[in-house]
Amino acid sequence: MHAVPTPLLTPLPTPLTLGLATRRTRRPLRIGVIGPWKYPLVQPFAGGLESHVSELTARLRQLGHDVSLFAREGSTGVATGDELESGWIPSLAATRDVSMPSMAAMLEHHAYQRLLLRLVHGEAEQRFDLIHIHAVHHLPVAMAPSLPVPVIATLHTPPTAWLESTLAVTRGAGVRFTAVSSHVSKAWSVLEQRPEVVLNGVDTDVWRAGPGGGRVVWSGRLVPEKAPHLAIRAARLAGRPITIAGPVSDPDYVRREIAPLLGDDVTYAGHLGQQALAALVGSAAVVLATPVWEEPFGLTVAEALSCGTPVVAFDRGGIREVIGSSGSGVLVPADDVAAMAAAIPLAERIDREAVRRHAERRLSLGRMVERYVDLYRVAVRAGHDPEVSRGVVTGQAQALEALQPALHREPAPLLTKMVGVADD
Repeated sequence: MHAVPTPLLTPLPTPLTLGLATRRTRRPLRIGVIGPWKYPLVQPFAGGLESHVSELTARLRQLGHDVSLFAREGSTGVATGDELESGWIPSLAATRDVSMPSMAAMLEHHAYQRLLLRLVHGEAEQRFDLIHIHAVHHLPVAMAPSLPVPVIATLHTPPTAWLESTLAVTRGAGVRFTAVSSHVSKAWSVLEQRPEVVLNGVDTDVWRAGPGGGRVVWSGRLVPEKAPHLAIRAARLAGRPITIAGPVSDPDYVRREIAPLLGDDVTYAGHLGQQALAALVGSAAVVLATPVWEEPFGLTVAEALSCGTPVVAFDRGGIREVIGSSGSGVLVPADDVAAMAAAIPLAERIDREAVRRHAERRLSLGRMVERYVDLYRVAVRAGHDPEVSRGVVTGQAQALEALQPALHREPAPLLTKMVGVADD
């Protein structure tokens, strides 16, 4: 079994045109952030999406922007009146309708419907310069053409049937799309233009460099598609003790696949807050990532690299973009437990300081937020056009040509790509 070398992903230069727009437009922005509905955005986070939206919102506020977060009740930073709640109790007759989706799906739909109708009927124009959608649900994107302000939507997952069918009809009208990895961007082929890639970032002040140690660590949601049981098998093959941490999101899976494996060499640390989890990850020799689905990004990988901890990961989805070409980890063939076990000693020899530098340079929360603010300012300058179908702000010649009067008609020949990932 041989480890697969990480690909060459050369960061591309920061576009000067967008930097120019940012420097000339210093005023704080009024931003509406539409978050996911399934879980509250509060530590310990239920998953990477919840962590991402919460930290983006907090950092934007630290930078002085006026940010309103729409998320479940109990979320950190949600003002009274901005909770994503349905306000609907079904009648007894409605609960007997076996043709309807699950009650959770109905409540989610109703919550977004209430919010979007509020925004369409005057609230968006009164409160916001733009709206940034992070919802997995299709309704915010479907109603975006009716909103009177620019809309950016970040695609956090591979295509889903509901949202893909919406885009097949709307062609993304009224929305500028971004994606969390090149892998996700390519997967949304229903869009006429590929979404711009903005890699997720982690707070490097929270995920501090750690000393390492003798154990390996796995962190994430304990669900079949994340496959922590394969990480346990790999650690045992390599003769290394392992600690796993994360929420028990699928109790049946944990009872069936994880609980029987626990022992002196396999411990479960629980669902930890960021500080405690960062300490655990920073004390690991290596972190394992074992997705058996096409992982959109791999936030736990970025967190590990920020702690200076090398990663051994199955080569799936966007993970190779996170590890990059700097030698911060080892990619092995998907689902190959033996190859992962063989790669653990190789990863233990990687320079932890170099791993940390890679994360600071490429995967920091500050870098990510800077890219989004650049996008926000371009969108606000361009204004709202309900007919627009620019799924990207890549290949933006037309969009920026329209902005030239606002940019004093300075040419934009240096605009190539906005974010440093490979484009193939």
